[in-house]
Amino acid sequence: MKTLPNLILLVLTLISLSCNSQSSKQPTVSGSASDNSDKIEAYYFHFTARCVTCKTIEADTKKNLESLYPEQIRTGLIAFQSLNLDEEPSRVIAKQLGVSGQTLLLVKGNQKINLTNEGFMYAVPKPEKFKEIINEKVECLLTAK
Repeated sequence: MKTLPNLILLVLTLISLSCNSQSSKQPTVSGSASDNSDKIEAYYFHFTARCVTCKTIEADTKKNLESLYPEQIRTGLIAFQSLNLDEEPSRVIAKQLGVSGQTLLLVKGNQKINLTNEGFMYAVPKPEKFKEIINEKVECLLTAK
């Protein structure tokens, strides 16, 4: 049954394309007051029309951050925002971060980690793997100076 993994990959690719998922290059946002900040911002950019996978990525990212880092969430060291790209205020932030489509982004100062592909690959079929990836990337940002 070697075709099943290929079929799953094909379905995930089609879902990703149907959601207008675009991974963006991650230019450094320079001159920002937050360049030296220890705060980690998790942004999930989306459009008004959303598929199940898009909604799952958002919900799981928020849930995982809250369960893995409750103290950092409580103190504001880690924050999560869901931003609708069909709304003007969200487009301003997206432009500053170089985002043009559905994107899951971790930002600490001028460091950015794009987790969009991982979200689309794992949020629905392997949520524990998605949680592991979020944990790994957030840990990297927490220990980075």
